Amino acid sequence: MNPLLGLGSLRRLPVESRPLVRPGTVPAGIVHIGLGAFHRAHQALYTEEALAAAGGDWGIVGVAPRSTAVVAALEAQDLLYSVSEVSAEGTRARVVGAFAGARAASADPDSVVALLADPAIRVVTLCMTEKAYRLDPATGRLLDDPALDADLRGDRPPTTVPGLLFRGLVARSRTDAGPIAIVSCDNFSANGRRTGGMLEAAYARAGHDDSWLRANVRCPGTMVDRIVPASTDASRAAAAALLGVRDEVAVYGEPYRQWVIEDDFPAGRPAWETAGAVLTDDAGPWERLKLRSLNGVHSAMAYLGALAGCETIADAYRMAGLADAMRRFVAEDVAPSFTPPDGVSVVEYGESALERFANPAIVHRTTQVAMDGSQKLPQRVLETIRDRRAAGGVPRYGALVVAAWMRYARGVADDGRSLTLDDPLADRIRAAVADAPASPEGLADALFGLTAVFPADLAADETVRGLVVEWLTELDKHGVESTLAGVR
Repeated sequence: MNPLLGLGSLRRLPVESRPLVRPGTVPAGIVHIGLGAFHRAHQALYTEEALAAAGGDWGIVGVAPRSTAVVAALEAQDLLYSVSEVSAEGTRARVVGAFAGARAASADPDSVVALLADPAIRVVTLCMTEKAYRLDPATGRLLDDPALDADLRGDRPPTTVPGLLFRGLVARSRTDAGPIAIVSCDNFSANGRRTGGMLEAAYARAGHDDSWLRANVRCPGTMVDRIVPASTDASRAAAAALLGVRDEVAVYGEPYRQWVIEDDFPAGRPAWETAGAVLTDDAGPWERLKLRSLNGVHSAMAYLGALAGCETIADAYRMAGLADAMRRFVAEDVAPSFTPPDGVSVVEYGESALERFANPAIVHRTTQVAMDGSQKLPQRVLETIRDRRAAGGVPRYGALVVAAWMRYARGVADDGRSLTLDDPLADRIRAAVADAPASPEGLADALFGLTAVFPADLAADETVRGLVVEWLTELDKHGVESTLAGVR
């Protein structure tokens, strides 16, 4: 058996796979909350490359909100881990040394609060999924949440991320530890503005003066992009074969990556532009481009693919008619719905996204991408539909995506197999479906009634409702494959 990755095994690595930065040599300047695969395959890479190119005291202390296992595994490997890039042409792997520490918030929340109050920490990045923000996806307001309320009262060590940030920032203000940037790297619309709103709302709910927050905290918006599937035994074994060492927290993804960041950092930042990041005054056009043209298509392929029995997104891409339907969704609904960044063609961007989804080496399961649909659908698809309707358009293919989600929410694939609904609103969705008449109209009426997903104006739009019912009728009658085969 190969030895475990760690400082003692670095000499065993191929030269091209060795870390650019050695853990323990760079002081911490960043706290990152959310130690999942995406951060390790994306922002941590940019940071390590920026440190290698331009230096600085910007080591990352990674914080896992719940899991203690990933922290223990990283510590056992001296904070080292590997990232593999996979494509049809082959795989290459390298070890990353960007971490200066790791913490499990669930085990020691007070140590995380102390980190947030440390003047050496000037940037906090977040990558946690939408539901961790405790925001209502329809309104953007803080949810009514007893756990969050307890965090804001200070009755106990914090257990929610908004509560953790609130307590850390209050502690920081009391010691005058200096300004800080809180940077959301999650895939939802206006992530910077909504993160700032989350913090302001937390201060208001706690009855705490927010003058220090407004003067010292900035929340720049971002757009992040890379396909990073969940790691598997096979992907870890492939990394071990390339590296000659075992890595229990190895991650893998496609070669492509992008990071667009609003350059609003009151206490400095790493030179991420040296690693290829785009620094801008406004990430909004990039964010809409990605959420609508890539993430919206990704979700559509997940729902339609899972209904048709496709295990992976690459399998779904090969289904007759699906790619054509997605091209029409992008060209007819997405492209007219917003103004893209200067010099960018939405149709060409959408085509490049489809090419990436076709990568057979990326084992991205349709059911994984379909998770948390109630949180994702508003950002990825419904905003496109609303903007098309505001301009007088008829979003036929946007309605197909909504119909596919509704069919998926019903929990039965075309061949009769059960589909697992993994969603924070799963109980409400199941109850709505169970009470609905067994017809396309009944299913549409029941799910359009979920105000946490569908804004009132969209739910009342008879044109949209009619289009969704038409697609539901076709999908019920013919199934996904036959319905899409008729798309021209």
